[in-house]
Amino acid sequence: MSQKAEKFSKQGVRTSYVSTVIGISLVLFMMGLVIGGIIGLRNIQKQAKESLQVDLFFKADLNDSDIKQIEQKLKTWPKFKEVFFVSKSRAIEDFKGEDQDKSDILDIYEGENPFPATIGFKPKAEYATKEGMKQIKKELEAAFPDEIDEVNYEEASVNSVNLGFKQFVFLFGLVALLLIIVAVAMINNTIRLALYSKRFTIKTMQLVGATHAYIRRPFLLQSIFQGFVSAVIGMALLMTLYFALNNVLDSIEISYDLIGLLILFGSILSIGIIITFVSTWFALNKFLRMKLDDLY
Repeated sequence: MSQKAEKFSKQGVRTSYVSTVIGISLVLFMMGLVIGGIIGLRNIQKQAKESLQVDLFFKADLNDSDIKQIEQKLKTWPKFKEVFFVSKSRAIEDFKGEDQDKSDILDIYEGENPFPATIGFKPKAEYATKEGMKQIKKELEAAFPDEIDEVNYEEASVNSVNLGFKQFVFLFGLVALLLIIVAVAMINNTIRLALYSKRFTIKTMQLVGATHAYIRRPFLLQSIFQGFVSAVIGMALLMTLYFALNNVLDSIEISYDLIGLLILFGSILSIGIIITFVSTWFALNKFLRMKLDDLY
């Protein structure tokens, strides 16, 4: 009978442990979706910022070789992601529509190409702001005062790409905050229920003279391990969803770089370990302070 009771007790402990890990993993998975959404939005914002194009128009007396020399100098500037020379023929090709013939434009201007040679560049994401673009324009005009005639870019596009994504990030941040509150409550409740089944063991150790630190140590170490395992399972679920969306659904494409994935996993791992550790600490303190009669 004693062996059956011991076997039943061990099975109950394992079941409680597994259910606790699964519950925490699902909560971390949901949190990972929100955190991953924020990281994904930032990546999309970076791509949108670095797709903004600025055109440099030059004085009429500059020829193509002079402009190409300026192009080579601008390629050394750290604020630009891409710098490219746009010849007259390429400019007219870019201007004309799909159904518009190049010869029609030339006929209007009596065979002369009205488009000047220019330099186009795309700024790096950190400089693709209202203040950053003004600073770039100021530096260009100061570096090439006798060559540059105009620095042209759409201020409305710069403002929209910054303001629009800030609103999305704020919304996701608010959802993440609410989810963290819910996650803390759910994980804390799950751990309390798991420790409730061990309340007599905790009180027995306390009655035979074990210190609070000695009693806490195995439970806290187990909580760290639970947080780690739960984070790994949660991240595995996220990666499964990530590959499913990219490979199964052709209309959806999600991209993360290595740094983004490390930040995502590090966030889930930190949240999982911290919440399980803190919840276990407070739950243990509750049972350590309880009187023997209150355990029933």
